[in-house]
Amino acid sequence: MNWTLEVVIVPVSDIDRAKDFYARQLGFVVDHDTVISDDVRIVQLTPPGSGCSIVIGKGAVPHMPPGSLKGLQLVVPDIKQAHAELVARGVEVTDVQELGVNPSPTPDPLDNVGFVFFSDPDGNGWGVQQISSRAG
Repeated sequence: MNWTLEVVIVPVSDIDRAKDFYARQLGFVVDHDTVISDDVRIVQLTPPGSGCSIVIGKGAVPHMPPGSLKGLQLVVPDIKQAHAELVARGVEVTDVQELGVNPSPTPDPLDNVGFVFFSDPDGNGWGVQQISSRAG
């Protein structure tokens, strides 16, 4: 039996600001923005090529302090290209970092060990890792 991770709730203080950041600056696809009432709104966004989405919202999502989620991770085939795209979109992102040592030689020395890091406007922390064999 496959067990797939489909949704991660990301706690934010301003839904519209977060939606703009994830959609415009990161390029996530807005799957839906559903307003049920003045107290209930759910926005689902999906990174391009991902099988897992994030949800931001109020009322129908668990309450967590905005910015309290750390360690979310995206995977890309080319960390240098990802870094350049994030910078071009105005995201404050770290320089490319090499963390650790590859257990076996790879054609690109950054494969598996190349990372960049950024936070959303509330401080939720994200990492981006280069794994060319799994990213599309």
